[in-house]
Amino acid sequence: MAIEIRKTLLQVETTLVEGGKAAQTPLKLYAAIAVVKNPWAGQGFVEDLKPEIHAAAPVLGELLTRMIVEAVGSGEKVEAYGKAAIVGLDGEIEHASALIHTLRFGNNYRTAVGAKSYLAFCNTRGPANAPLMIPLMDKNDEGRRSHYLTIQTSVADAPAANEIVVALGASVGGRPHHRIGDRYQDLKDLGNDANNPAAV
Repeated sequence: MAIEIRKTLLQVETTLVEGGKAAQTPLKLYAAIAVVKNPWAGQGFVEDLKPEIHAAAPVLGELLTRMIVEAVGSGEKVEAYGKAAIVGLDGEIEHASALIHTLRFGNNYRTAVGAKSYLAFCNTRGPANAPLMIPLMDKNDEGRRSHYLTIQTSVADAPAANEIVVALGASVGGRPHHRIGDRYQDLKDLGNDANNPAAV
């Protein structure tokens, strides 16, 4: 069954001033969003989600990746990235998770931007205009705190009860005036190993 896409949205946010101080380099945040019919809506509890995942996730991954790359100008320019989904009130959290937590969705984006890091994520359930939170992290360096960012937005008329909002996010740049260092300095100060940061 082909995924039914009701609408797409592209948001671009540019931060010029932070903390009352002009940013040396403006931060640009991009969100590519698709509002789709929940492919499991009205079916009751569905044990095997794979057929719909395999049909829908590659289509959404390719579409949203293309929207991001075209808006940014190239995959190379993307510095941080992430993904999110909100399922409408008649759906399960598992339905939101199903469309974004599969390599059939995420690998489109990873390949296009040349990323090594895992895609930061958020999956929730809510009504129309529910907060859409897209967490971001550096596409190649999970410890680069300057690029721990969150895109916060919403879609006024989505998700409907039988819909899912699916999104990819990107940044060009990190937080203006970032000054909390990175996790590697913490590890050095604490004498802990990067593979076991809590020393447990």
